Amino acid sequence: MELRPYQRASLDALYAFWRQEAGDGLIVLPTGAGKAFVIAALVREVIARRPASRVAIVTHTRELIAQNHRELTVTWPEAPAGIYSAGIGRRDTDTQILFCGIQSVWNRVAAIGAFDLVVVDEAHLIPRAAETRYGRFLAELRTARPDLRVVGLTATPYRLDSGRLDEGEGRLFERIVYEVNVGDLIHQGYLAPLICKATATALDVSGVAKRGGDYIPSALEAAVNQDWITRAAVEEMVEFGRGRRSWLAFCAGLAHAEAVRDAVRTHGIPCEMVTGETGKRERDRIVREFREGRLRCLTSIGVLSTGFNVPRVDLIALLRPTQSTGLYVQQVGRALRNAPGKTDALILDYAGLVRMHGPVDIVTARSAAAIKGREGEVRAKPCPGCGALIPLNASTCEGCWVEPEDAEEDGVPHEAAAEDEHPILSRATPIWRGVAGWRLSRHAVLGERDSLEVLLHTEDGGCHRVRIDLEQTGYPREKAVQWWRQLGGGRDVPMSVAEALARTDDLTRPAAILVRANGRLSESVSYRFPDGRTFVDTRRLG
Repeated sequence: MELRPYQRASLDALYAFWRQEAGDGLIVLPTGAGKAFVIAALVREVIARRPASRVAIVTHTRELIAQNHRELTVTWPEAPAGIYSAGIGRRDTDTQILFCGIQSVWNRVAAIGAFDLVVVDEAHLIPRAAETRYGRFLAELRTARPDLRVVGLTATPYRLDSGRLDEGEGRLFERIVYEVNVGDLIHQGYLAPLICKATATALDVSGVAKRGGDYIPSALEAAVNQDWITRAAVEEMVEFGRGRRSWLAFCAGLAHAEAVRDAVRTHGIPCEMVTGETGKRERDRIVREFREGRLRCLTSIGVLSTGFNVPRVDLIALLRPTQSTGLYVQQVGRALRNAPGKTDALILDYAGLVRMHGPVDIVTARSAAAIKGREGEVRAKPCPGCGALIPLNASTCEGCWVEPEDAEEDGVPHEAAAEDEHPILSRATPIWRGVAGWRLSRHAVLGERDSLEVLLHTEDGGCHRVRIDLEQTGYPREKAVQWWRQLGGGRDVPMSVAEALARTDDLTRPAAILVRANGRLSESVSYRFPDGRTFVDTRRLG
């Protein structure tokens, strides 16, 4: 199993924590960062080290249960793994590895037996209270095996009702052992860039009452589910979404989701609604058609913000105001996965969530620690010229470089290019450039070993040069081996430039590259291939 660098680092940090401290650790990986693959690697490595260990992987939806099980069995076909889930229709009990639905197993510990390790996917859904399904389940497992270890994985390590998962009385996790930033993974090419537009239609929830730290659902829906607002919002969505393939609209209630769906349909766009009341077979059909591109838009209330994996999503409509930073990050996260032909994803912020919670790449466990009692705080503002959301302390819009007081010329606001609107991220995002062709040749320097020179010609008329040190030893050779294998050359890596040039047909030419300078002495080159796979190669310069 070849883990990405940050995936490998997350497991190494967990093992170091286990060696040094007692307690349960939390791994924080953004949506789209490959939590299922990390779980599969963790399970396999734990059993390799301790062959008698039993491991349970617990989560809350049948889609995630099936996804996590599939990820392990694809990479380890002979894995002794089973499933206990009423939603899937399987109740295995005696397997060494068991993928479980918490609703199915919380009161079935006697049937499934004891475990040495429990991995909780979407760990932010665990309440602090002991008298809950998770609380009773883990307490009973610890009674059977006091040295039980629990590992949580989540993109959002905090809850609206109780703050950080690793702080305060009744916390389940001792500390966050590893956390990777959304912005870093976007810049490295592992996740899709996001851009955001402050919409002309804005949902007014100033008079909506709150309970438990968030808006009362019935009052919220009554405030936002008004015909004229819905029609105006959908008109904007249709206009912005003309060049986009797959849209998700997060709504404030059942009737609201239905109204948005119907409004989208009036524009001739195939659209369906998915809610908690949608039957299992009907939901599977709708998601399958959306995944295949036969449906362009889905409206949702409460069921697609976690565990929903459709990489082609490139437009998110935020039509549900919320005080929950976690819900905001989870909803936006549905657009972070890379996909063939996808260059970025557009976030339409009708609900003012970017202004309230800030750019998604600076929301961390620490920054979200004070989410309770932060009502009314504004963390971003719209550029008066183009409408893009910018930091509160910004005097200019980075996208259009127009001073706010000079935003209009002759009374006409200017327009901003879509690629320049990235306020949902705190820093500018490098641009993927399509590769029109490449040339591989020998690079020779007097007194040094030859290297393989790769010249990548981009569709915008530029080019980028990469040198692969196949004939070197140590670190340069290791990087060359990694590059050759990631570009499809196979595990038998050439020892010389001459051999590499004779085998260039073994390589797969990337479809696009993204280059990011890491200071003066190194750079990272991200390669995106025709099948949507990405590879990030960080190399020294000079």
